Amino acid sequence: MATWALTCAEAKKIDLVDYLASLGYHAQKVSHPDYWFLSPFRVEKTASFKVNRKLNVYFDHGTGMGGDLIDFGTRFYNSSVSEFLHRIAGQLNRNTLSFHPPMQTSKEDLQLPVRDTFSAGEKKKNRDGKILIIDDHPIASNPLLEYLKKRCIPVEVADRFCREVDFLLYDKKHTVIGFKNNAGGYELRSENFKGSSSPKEVTFIDNRTDNVAVFEGFFSFLSFCTVNKNQTATLTNCLVLNSLAFLEKGRPLMEKHRQVHFFLDRDTAGKKHTLQALEWDKEKYINRSNYYENHKDLNEWLIHNNHNLRQSLRPGRLL
Repeated sequence: MATWALTCAEAKKIDLVDYLASLGYHAQKVSHPDYWFLSPFRVEKTASFKVNRKLNVYFDHGTGMGGDLIDFGTRFYNSSVSEFLHRIAGQLNRNTLSFHPPMQTSKEDLQLPVRDTFSAGEKKKNRDGKILIIDDHPIASNPLLEYLKKRCIPVEVADRFCREVDFLLYDKKHTVIGFKNNAGGYELRSENFKGSSSPKEVTFIDNRTDNVAVFEGFFSFLSFCTVNKNQTATLTNCLVLNSLAFLEKGRPLMEKHRQVHFFLDRDTAGKKHTLQALEWDKEKYINRSNYYENHKDLNEWLIHNNHNLRQSLRPGRLL
């Protein structure tokens, strides 16, 4: 989270469609100026979450709630306005967002804008705001290998669970690290991109044990695997939610295990969802985030303690 915050006026200038894309949500249907999404707040098959891009506001038909980007962010993260303004400033720092005024209605609205951030030239066309996967293969590109090194994830660990993925968005090609979910979609990451392809779903790694470790995102999962990579015993089952919105959806799978160990982020939203799980059953659900209590998440801890990880963290107790 950034040490500085945007003002409310500055935050409201950020395009809601772009912000949703940074979270991995992309329009299922576009009828200018309306963009229809599967709701970020629940699992659904028919898009009921509408963004009016001209006004830069949303309306969730499933709940009857709506508002601007600040209304969305405070609800999505269950945070105060101040906390959300610091969070979104951090995203700007990481170059995952940029300022965009609400679009104006004009003749150009007949076609989605083509972003000029990446090189053009692909034969396939994809101008509707959806991510189109065009290829996947073993991770080999130097920028992605450097990104893994920066996140302290060994290539041999990433290769077990991830692929190098090429995709089109707004008719432009991107190359990122892809982590596949149970429905065939990908969580997509690089130094300058964070998103996901449809369908969005959890990822379950079944190692045939009666314990399961639960993670919010796949870099925390990869960090867990890195810490345990020299263990001789079988790694515990792992569930990567890929979004905190899937906590309830993942509960039936968690319930099949003797114990459920939570390694969620230590921000407001992560702590809230961890406490929610502990309220289900304090004997079954166990908070393990104290292992990295001075850090936002397990990967941040790994980066800080990479030189001495064996002595500092022992999640092998879960095996």
